[in-house]
Amino acid sequence: MGLVEDARNVAREFELSSEDVNQGVKEFIRQMDEGLQETGKSLSQIPTYVTAVPNGTEKGVYLAVDLGGTNFRVCSIKLHGDTTFSLTQSKVAIPRELMVAKTSQELFAFLAKQIESFLQTHHNDHFEEYHQRRKAGEPVTDEHFFQLGFTFSFPVQQIGINKGYLIRWTKGFDIADAIGKDVCGLLQAEIDALHLPVKVAALVNDTVGTLMARSYTSPGKTGTLLGAIFGTGTNGAYVEKLHKVTKLKKMEEQGGYDDSTGNMIINTEWGSFDNQMSVLPNTPYDDALDKESNNPGIQMFEKRVSGMFLGEVLRRAILGMMKDGKTELFKDESSGTKDSNSTCTIADDSPLYKQWGIDTSFLSIAHEDQSPGYRITRQALSKHLRVDAASSEDAEAIKIIVEAIGKRSARLSAVAIGAVIIATGNLRLTAGDALGDGQKPVLEAEVVDIGVDGSLVEYYPGFEQYIREGLREIEEIGAQGEKRVRIGIAKDGSGVGAALIALVAGGRQKE
Repeated sequence: MGLVEDARNVAREFELSSEDVNQGVKEFIRQMDEGLQETGKSLSQIPTYVTAVPNGTEKGVYLAVDLGGTNFRVCSIKLHGDTTFSLTQSKVAIPRELMVAKTSQELFAFLAKQIESFLQTHHNDHFEEYHQRRKAGEPVTDEHFFQLGFTFSFPVQQIGINKGYLIRWTKGFDIADAIGKDVCGLLQAEIDALHLPVKVAALVNDTVGTLMARSYTSPGKTGTLLGAIFGTGTNGAYVEKLHKVTKLKKMEEQGGYDDSTGNMIINTEWGSFDNQMSVLPNTPYDDALDKESNNPGIQMFEKRVSGMFLGEVLRRAILGMMKDGKTELFKDESSGTKDSNSTCTIADDSPLYKQWGIDTSFLSIAHEDQSPGYRITRQALSKHLRVDAASSEDAEAIKIIVEAIGKRSARLSAVAIGAVIIATGNLRLTAGDALGDGQKPVLEAEVVDIGVDGSLVEYYPGFEQYIREGLREIEEIGAQGEKRVRIGIAKDGSGVGAALIALVAGGRQKE
């Protein structure tokens, strides 16, 4: 058996059949319902206290700040009321000593100082007018304050639209006295100490922000159903009927929320879907990756879907072939017969031998390669993996496995998207529609709008097409249903999205 056939055998291990997709959808819906009823389930289904999505007609200037890692970003977003906006922003690195400060006050005082500097630079008229009113003892109302959305990308227990307790720090931060405190309150205290005209109106998850940003900018009048991230990680947030979120009544502490819309945005945290592995596909490569990860048994869906892990799955599949004495991948003697003028060599310090050594960008290059003799993949093997003089057959074998891993990721993404569409009843297909061939024209009122962000969905070759192929194979969606799904890129959930949540929250707090 030749090398290419060996590669096809490995690729078959990553196949996700139509039956697998449909089984996955049923289980995803079951775990969604379970997470809406009780806390501590595989799908966290976190209530966000955001109860409305924008429709593109909103106007005004709103602030957003984003503490997502080693940088702090401050933005002001001017909504023009016609689905467009303009954005002004500044970014500053967090000094290392503040990431491990003795008190949270030191970090949050620094953040408030950056907001003050931003206002003085970009909104000085408003800033000065507010201070003159204060000095003159004139009344100050809500209209004189900027509403601010705070994207805080660390684990928090959110109990209101602008209240959430820090569970733990990640990403190199370690300030012990902040644990268990309300992060919005910490920021507001330092803003107030500087007498800034700013109210922290909303605590924001960037996936929820993606949903909001898409809903404001999407064409047509249909509100967006789902915001989804397919990048380094994966997650989804969607609009749920409030009466289905039964665990809200059981939660010990919760903030108020506007129940007039009958809806609430739910942050699924779907990276942990099916941690128990009842329906998720598994290969020896997935298994080894999980066992050697820093969180074995957790985020099992994410480990098969997101960009952070696809390169590592590929690396382990390649090593598996190399260690199999029967296959000829990168073998000197066989490379000589495959390409008579070269022999393949692998550097001792090749990233192939290092955990996380292959970046997902390598998969994109190989997946897209249509060059004669797979020249581009061979160059990438040399440049990125230090595998020199690989044969065209070696490169073809790698491409076959890459395509299988990328396709599986997208089809699993279709499971999550399809499950949300079906569980929320947004398609409302007739029996004839579900069996139709997709030729019937789609009316604007029938569109299901989905906002997506992340490097996989934006840059990985054919990722959306594979998602759509998966959606067509779902029994309750079919070809006609898939045609009604509009998928659009929604950029900057932590900026524009956060500002829009501040708008929705500010409106609620005034009522």
